Amino acid sequence: MFLESIARLEDIINAIINSPFKGILLSVITIATLLIIKAISGYFVKRYVYQHAQLETNAQNFMAVWGYIWTAIIAIFGIISLGGSLKTLGISAGFLGMVLGWSLQAPVTGIAAWLMLILKRPFKIGDRVIIAGITGDVMDITLTHVILNQVGGTVSSEERSGRGILIPNAILFGQTITNYTLEEQHILVEVPVRITFESDWQEAEHILVNAAQQVTEDVIKETAEEPFIRAELFDAGVMMRLRYKTRPVDRAKSLSDIVKIIFHEFAKSDTVEFCYAHSEVIYSWKDQPALPVDLSEE
Repeated sequence: MFLESIARLEDIINAIINSPFKGILLSVITIATLLIIKAISGYFVKRYVYQHAQLETNAQNFMAVWGYIWTAIIAIFGIISLGGSLKTLGISAGFLGMVLGWSLQAPVTGIAAWLMLILKRPFKIGDRVIIAGITGDVMDITLTHVILNQVGGTVSSEERSGRGILIPNAILFGQTITNYTLEEQHILVEVPVRITFESDWQEAEHILVNAAQQVTEDVIKETAEEPFIRAELFDAGVMMRLRYKTRPVDRAKSLSDIVKIIFHEFAKSDTVEFCYAHSEVIYSWKDQPALPVDLSEE
């Protein structure tokens, strides 16, 4: 049965080759074959893209581009195959692929990067990321660009500036991407506080930890992780590093609120004080030698 099918296929091919209408027949077969491939592949691609694309409009745009590309391919190969030569068709296919790959390198790379984003999901809309040295919150991921609401830029802290930054998808393959919330929804933040050697360590630690507990009470309930202290000595005193978990978008506000509480609590305390650059002159009369007595006038 299998051999008979092969024999029939060979007869059909020979009939096409020897036919005076072989160009038209080859064109019809080529177009029909490509339409079948387009329909089968398009079904699976469409289902996958609509399931994984973060916005339906992006999926619609991708399928529109997919359709335009296939239409152009079918039209070009349909015209080329009118020549009736399979060899010419193969050479033309290779040449066309090379030309398209060179001339449409950036757009094709951008679309490939968009596919990578929906496949691997290194970040999603709403995440805070750093791409190409630019920090921002992801507002949209289109076929050609990632749109960020810039964080910083016009201010010196990690707060949204309101400026939109468009990053071409084509550069994503060559850039390191930092995602603040890829694995966890909270980040570790540090508040360094310098205290003098004479300060009460336990009192200072209590003030710092209590300030973080007040500001991040909801985060502590979610993470079950309490603020903590890491300390180190330096020339003029003790560096106490208060560390706590918070949401990336709340970092600047939480830090400001904690510093405010610490400042007021230190001002109330008689046993804890900030260490700052200053000079002290200490006079001591203890164990000083007696002054010589001048008896010449007597």
